Amino acid sequence: MKTLIVYSTKYGCTEKCAKKLSEKLKGSIDLVNLKEGKKIDISLYDKVIIGGSIYIGKIQNEVVNFCKDNLQKLISKKIGLFVCSMREGESIEEQIRASFPQELRLNAVAIENFGGEFIFNKMGFLDKLITKKVVKIDKDTSNILEDNINNFAQLMNS
Repeated sequence: MKTLIVYSTKYGCTEKCAKKLSEKLKGSIDLVNLKEGKKIDISLYDKVIIGGSIYIGKIQNEVVNFCKDNLQKLISKKIGLFVCSMREGESIEEQIRASFPQELRLNAVAIENFGGEFIFNKMGFLDKLITKKVVKIDKDTSNILEDNINNFAQLMNS
């Protein structure tokens, strides 16, 4: 079995989570950062996992475009979808619905929030300001949800 993990990340949390996930999956795994613009042949893979971070309520355009451009090929694969977000509950459910096409969500064997991070020395001035004022966090905070990554991997491995 060959698995493709594609993701887009702003400050590195999604990449960190994608790597953690890749270590828990069986078979051959390819990790691709969509921001690198590589040509991807989806037909080479049995499973495709798509992830991105939520920034100001939205997932990165690279993820949206990848899903849209490859939708017909993706629905024939075993699919997993994840986001990295500091939100929880109904709020994260809404973000996931807004991030991925319904056809993919309905076809996915695993959909999860892997949590997130605010690492201030990686953030730009405006992002720091927004985080401090809106989110009310003013120091580095990490909330990567290891259990969610483990459960996701189990579903993708079965």
